[in-house]
Amino acid sequence: MNVSSSITPRVLRVEEAAHALGIGRSLVYDLIRSGRLRSFKVGSRRLIPASAIDEAIATLTEEAA
Repeated sequence: MNVSSSITPRVLRVEEAAHALGIGRSLVYDLIRSGRLRSFKVGSRRLIPASAIDEAIATLTEEAA
């Protein structure tokens, strides 16, 4: 049994966040720059907490209303 496949990631790479949101990488970076999507850096890697995806969806939904 592969234990790592049953672990839900707590952080996503930009590409994974883009896929989860159904948008492109450039728009993910735009959301990060505008402060509408939380992220942090580890070395040169930009990572997005999984909880930030839900927060961004809620924020974008409120903005669209």
